[in-house]
Amino acid sequence: MNVILITACPSGMATTFLGARRLEQAAKRLGWQVSVEMHGELEAVTPVSAEAIAAAELVVVAAESVPQPQRFDGKRLFRAPIHQALPDPDAFLERAAREAATFEAATAGDSAAAATSPQAAASAGQRRIVAVTACPTGVAHTFMAAEALAQAGKAMGHAIHVETQGSVGAQNALTADDIDAADVVVLACDIEVDDTRFAGKPIYRTSTGAALKQPKQTLETALAEAQVESSGAPKSGSAGAGGGARKSAKERGLYKHLLTGVSFMLPMVVAGGLCIALSFVFGIKAFEQEGTLAAALMQIGGGTAFKLMVPVLAGYIAYSIADRPGIAPGMIGGMLASTLGAGFIGGILAGFLAGYSASAVTRYVKLPASVESLKPILIIPLLASLFTGLVMIYVVGTPVAAILAGLTQFLNNMGSTNAVLLGMLLGAMMCFDMGGPVNKAAYTFGVGLLSTETYMPMAAIMAAGMVPPIAMGIATLLARGKFSQPEREAGKASFVLGLCFITEGAIPFAAKDPLRVIPLAMIGGAVTGALSMWFGIKLMAPHGGLFVLLIPNAVNMALLYLVAIAAGSLVTGIGYALLKRGESELPAVADEGTGALGSGQRAG
Repeated sequence: MNVILITACPSGMATTFLGARRLEQAAKRLGWQVSVEMHGELEAVTPVSAEAIAAAELVVVAAESVPQPQRFDGKRLFRAPIHQALPDPDAFLERAAREAATFEAATAGDSAAAATSPQAAASAGQRRIVAVTACPTGVAHTFMAAEALAQAGKAMGHAIHVETQGSVGAQNALTADDIDAADVVVLACDIEVDDTRFAGKPIYRTSTGAALKQPKQTLETALAEAQVESSGAPKSGSAGAGGGARKSAKERGLYKHLLTGVSFMLPMVVAGGLCIALSFVFGIKAFEQEGTLAAALMQIGGGTAFKLMVPVLAGYIAYSIADRPGIAPGMIGGMLASTLGAGFIGGILAGFLAGYSASAVTRYVKLPASVESLKPILIIPLLASLFTGLVMIYVVGTPVAAILAGLTQFLNNMGSTNAVLLGMLLGAMMCFDMGGPVNKAAYTFGVGLLSTETYMPMAAIMAAGMVPPIAMGIATLLARGKFSQPEREAGKASFVLGLCFITEGAIPFAAKDPLRVIPLAMIGGAVTGALSMWFGIKLMAPHGGLFVLLIPNAVNMALLYLVAIAAGSLVTGIGYALLKRGESELPAVADEGTGALGSGQRAG
């Protein structure tokens, strides 16, 4: 039978692609000829051809509505939400074959329009919600939280539009019309994002972790507690006369400012580290010969990218605090930290000094209206840069440089016992909250040390971060009878995410069974971290998972690195397979406030 499969999830992220792949595999098992059309944000839509539609005997739409319904007028068509397809795609397709009916595009279009009209929404008590999600790395939490919010909003009967600000920039972007029509704005962000476009709207702020684990409760709280933080409507990207005037009345917090700086610094670290690793392809000392490609790669990575790490970190910490007027004094302070030898610790201090001094100038320095416009481009950068620079040179720089030099010397010269203990600590921290504050603290520590050419802690940190999701995949394979079908599917996705160093892939299991998963994950992470440090493994790049092994010399002992990761993963995976109780469903986002991901279906 010739079949067309169409998938689309509310946020257009992982479930769209996971659903398409599972349905396609199930259709092939049934001996069907399949054409697939996916409507997602991660790649452009490739519509099925007119020839495929003409030949199709059945159209299966796993989505909230039929895309371009006029194409399928007169065809046998079955439509259901995508979350019904994921737990058992074979049964879903069999149901589709039984229940499909002749499709009338005009009737479907009229019904959809009526359901989405403002009058229909109002009569049903529907609220319009817009949201933005952003995490420091812009990879896992950003998209998983977006999908959880979108699913929960749809299940609650509200119209919701979620914008993701990930590592590739804004996707599914909110338009001015979306924002104007919104009843509430949800900012589930661990880093600073531009909120000027939401001026005059009720805003509720939370973290990506809270939105991911408790999406329904997050939306309910947002609808009940969101507050207007500022009036007027300044244009997005405009700092205004006061520079930092767009800041909300709520405190951002030191941790959030730090994560904003780390988020902007990460691409610099990754690019620089991989360029350094590529220079080692020609020999560890090949870069010392001037004019060679190895020397050029080292100049790009170590001579430029790594030198910009600390200024970028400091500049965007200051930006998070004081908006654009904070960037110049922050970067100046960060560059001073680098030249003074204060490294990433000095850069962090410089960022906070610059940010708060720029904010203080904005707030307390009053000028005549005729010269007020000079504040963001002259007065604030000058005064904040002078204050930050002088404090760095005369107060902070020298003692912090001494502290960093001592720390670097200790790490580079520590004995095997101390190395193992440090690896155990960092590994356990990475697995404690799987992307939360403790995990990010350990990760930031490792990234910061890269600027001092200290590479061992970063290796232990990334290896340990891969353990929980890989281990959950192993557990679902070893003890299949103890896991439901959705859990086994979530385990497959978790395993792949683990290979990519996305620790958050284990969150569905940790949310369902925290008293077993989290301690076992910490034990496995500690084992991996300890082995990595004991072997003396060094890692040049702070992200990429096992895929960095494709870059020669990115890891100095690739085989032992795999041994360390496998050991910790097996400890956790076998342990959980033995200790887990019988089969039970993972929590569903739409129905359970404590669910991390619905029915194992959004682990991507």
